[in-house]
Amino acid sequence: MITSQDCLREFGDPNKEKEMVLYDVPLLLEIGVIPKRIYCSKLLVKPLEKAFEYLIMSDCVRELKTWDGCFNIRAKKCSKSWSLHAWGLAVDVNAAWNGYGKKPVLSQDFVNCFVKNGFDWGGEWKVPDGMHFQLRSLNSF
Repeated sequence: MITSQDCLREFGDPNKEKEMVLYDVPLLLEIGVIPKRIYCSKLLVKPLEKAFEYLIMSDCVRELKTWDGCFNIRAKKCSKSWSLHAWGLAVDVNAAWNGYGKKPVLSQDFVNCFVKNGFDWGGEWKVPDGMHFQLRSLNSF
């Protein structure tokens, strides 16, 4: 699992946004609420594209109700360390139904679309964050 310390060592201060790109989501993947453009780390593009492809192929894209963001320079909830959102390495989906500290309601098939493509899911953490998916490794892609 990537930590904010890993990101600080690799990328430095998130306010400098060194590794960020404006990812134009391919037209074939713009289904449901999948956004047309995402400001994110360049490391997130390929795994996220694959996760979107899996969502569409498995028809789990119907379960995607809201896209709740990627890049956001902020600390983690209940912590002083940076969130991986600060480096554009995490995404939130269906936030209204998968709140921090609450039991997640995403299906395992939906979750697998991300996990099989290089993401960790916050819904499995000690304090669940079911809306949250973050890149598993800085070296995978």
